[in-house]
This record gives sequence, structure tokens and C-alpha cells, in this order.
Amino acid sequence: MAEVIIVKDQDEAGEIYARCVADLIKARPDCVLGLATGSSPLAGYRHLAKIVHDENIDVSAVRGFALDEYAGLDPEHPESYRSVITRTVVEPIGLTPDLVHVPNGNLDTIREAGHEYDAAIEAAGGVDLQILGIGTDGHIGFNEPGSSLASGTRIKTLTEQTRIDNARFFDGDVDKVPTHCITQGIGTIMKARHLVLMAFGDGKAEAVAETVEGGVSSLCPASALQLHPHATVIVDEAAASRLRNKDYYRWAYAHKPAWQGI
Repeated sequence: MAEVIIVKDQDEAGEIYARCVADLIKARPDCVLGLATGSSPLAGYRHLAKIVHDENIDVSAVRGFALDEYAGLDPEHPESYRSVITRTVVEPIGLTPDLVHVPNGNLDTIREAGHEYDAAIEAAGGVDLQILGIGTDGHIGFNEPGSSLASGTRIKTLTEQTRIDNARFFDGDVDKVPTHCITQGIGTIMKARHLVLMAFGDGKAEAVAETVEGGVSSLCPASALQLHPHATVIVDEAAASRLRNKDYYRWAYAHKPAWQGI
């Protein structure tokens, strides 16, 4: 079962994630981080940037792999995930740009891009810590409901709801949102040594409950986290509102040995 940490707000969640990553970098300067876009990880990246600067941590050898990218969108487009990762992670934290990788969404080469991306992750020694957000339908990365829990990086067709949800990044125009993407599969994500999923707000409550306490099913792709040996779910009170065992999660975290971290 995943460890569930219930926090008061996104800042507290970001502090927990950032401390974990900062300690990882200190212990292994060339560690491999799995990076996600969306709103949920932003507080984590912001706090990590502060710790790195305050504690003068050398991040020059840290490597990174993003979860996904839109298919057919120019990498220079401000809403391509290459641009978003550069803007929200690489620049504020001070990572070496050439060591941070994003799936190749070029339509001319996309047939082989998934296999090549998984091979690159494997060649790097695998992801040490993967941060995840979650969609209202339980998707992680762009693994929409029905995705194989054993899937590798591949092309996926986005659901209409996901395109509607993401239209806010494209001037509110759903027609500007690409219909396809290339995304790490559930099987790829599950190979990371530590998974940290963050979710906030009432809109994520049902997905969080299905992920943590529901049955493991491709209908809620994030439920695969129940099978991972080291998964951490960090949620605020609103996102935790439908969890049946939330009192136990609070008790367990409050009495956790300090040396364990997350």
C-alpha cells in the first residue's frame, strides 16, 4: 500500500517533496529525477529551487526525464512540455539542460520514439524518484483510463475531457490542444525506485480514493501505485476527503520514525 501523507496545503507538500529530493541529490549527485508538468508539482519545484540555492547544492550532474510530450507540437511552443520543463524546473533549479530529456513528439520519428525513450531511461540506470500528478479520471502521465498497466512509452490519443482540461493552457481554445501525445507508460513509470504523487482540491478526491483504496484496474491507471514497493501519496484535506482510512494515515505519519523520511 502507498504511504499517504495528508497536508494542510500545497506548500507543505512541496516542502516534503523538496527535502526528499535535496537529500537524494546530496547522497547521489548524478541521480535521475522523473519530472512531471501540470499544477500539482509546481510547489515542489519551487521549494526545491530554494533549498538548492540556500544550501548551495551542486545539481550540475543531476539527470532528468519528463513524463510526456504533445505529439506534433513544436518544442519551442510555450506550452510544449519541453518549454514547460525548462521554465518550471531546469532554469529555477539550475539543472544542466542537456541532461534533462523530454519524449520526442516529432511526427516524422514518433514511431520509434517510445522505444528509444525507454532505452535512454534504462541506460541512465533508471529513475530514482518520479513525481506524479493525477487527472480527475485517475490518469498519470497521459495514460488515460483503459491504459495497460504494463505499457511502455508510446503514442496515446487524449480523451476529450483531458483536452478540455488542458485548453486553459491554450488560450481556452480546445481546438488548439493536440489530440495525441507520447507518454511514459504505466510499466515505465512503475520501474522508478520511488514514486511521489501529489494531488490537491476537491476535484481530485474521487481519483485519489480510487488510487489508494480502490481496486487495481486500468480504469484508474494510478491505482497501479498500490503494487509499487515505494510509493508516497501527498494530498491536502480536500483531496483526502473521500479516503476511508484517513485517520490511520494521519496517525501513521505522525508516529513515523524520523530517520525514515518518505
